[in-house]
Amino acid sequence: MTRGLVSLAALLSLGACVTEGGGINIFTPKPDSAEEALELYYDTIPDSALPAAGEGAALPGDDAVLTTILIGSCLDEEKGPSSAMMSIAEEDADLFLMVGDNVYGDRDGRAYVNNQTDLDELRESFADLAERDDFQTVRAKHPMMVAWDDHDFGANDAGQEFPFRSLAERVHEVFWGLEDEDVGQWPGTYYARSFGPEGQRVQVIMLDTRFFRSGLTPTDDWGAKGKERYLPAPTGSMQDMLGAAQWTWLENQLQQPADIRLIASSIQIMPTVHGWEAWSVLPDERQRLFDLIKKSEATGVVFLSGDRHTAFIYEEEDVLPYTAHELTASSLNVAFATESEEFDARQVGAGYAPENYGAVEIDWDAKTIALKVKDNTGETVRQNDLSFAEIGVN
Repeated sequence: MTRGLVSLAALLSLGACVTEGGGINIFTPKPDSAEEALELYYDTIPDSALPAAGEGAALPGDDAVLTTILIGSCLDEEKGPSSAMMSIAEEDADLFLMVGDNVYGDRDGRAYVNNQTDLDELRESFADLAERDDFQTVRAKHPMMVAWDDHDFGANDAGQEFPFRSLAERVHEVFWGLEDEDVGQWPGTYYARSFGPEGQRVQVIMLDTRFFRSGLTPTDDWGAKGKERYLPAPTGSMQDMLGAAQWTWLENQLQQPADIRLIASSIQIMPTVHGWEAWSVLPDERQRLFDLIKKSEATGVVFLSGDRHTAFIYEEEDVLPYTAHELTASSLNVAFATESEEFDARQVGAGYAPENYGAVEIDWDAKTIALKVKDNTGETVRQNDLSFAEIGVN
């Protein structure tokens, strides 16, 4: 594996492309851009040179009836064993969703680093994750689906401007064993799976809120409450969250038959009270998501998210044809506080700041769903119960 840094100038000077055997064809025209040159260089790095989690528990079968789905985010691979991860390993669950910041690959210890061409720090972080006993125990116990956020994308708060995003995508997909799946065949890391027969079908949609996302509007008052890092983009700004291809894909997914639809976004969708990364800083895109769900007549949607280092539960009338619900689970081992003072009008109870994970528990007979926040010992500390009827499901 090539470990040394390769400058963009050097890449642009290549008057060649990669052949099937990994060699150089000197007769191919010089690349026209740094991005094209990077792609040529990245083609020389084989998948076998990238870290891999190893085989985990297989996903449930197409007809498997799901009753318990766990969710977690924000796992610092450099910290010691995670009590939350060990509690997750003890759970009886059908699926575990890791929804972002699954490693801190843009940090060395507590210091942020600038990932360079080879993404050495990001790759090292995933290699460290693979060696963790708590992670391997969870991976062996529970089938997993994954999304990424900024810290496992490779740069804090980054989006489509991150120059090394295509290699970051390969690192992600190879690590999680997705390189030969459908998601490995298109730019970005979004994908979906459905489980269960008609009448008990759960669709899990994992969004990519990084690869295509436009730059955000910086705050005019750094650290101020409600303006911590970013301001909402002005109406008509044309800033994008998902990119054209992913928006089209999502529309198609929402037209697939399902009873319950879990839409996982690495960043929060519903709250608007804070100025950290969230769909609220791209309000046109947030409304576009709600409008798409309405247009598609997709019922049973529940939003899942991470990122915030605090767990929250939300519900709101009038943004969807039925009550909108969101469960934010964060974090697995990167807690910054013991209490949360944040309160959004949509919130159900106080946020929970210590280490935590979430659970979606479906009772098909009673036609109810429990959205739960659990502490790192597995005890339920926050809960919101809803009926199928509340989310438009008969």
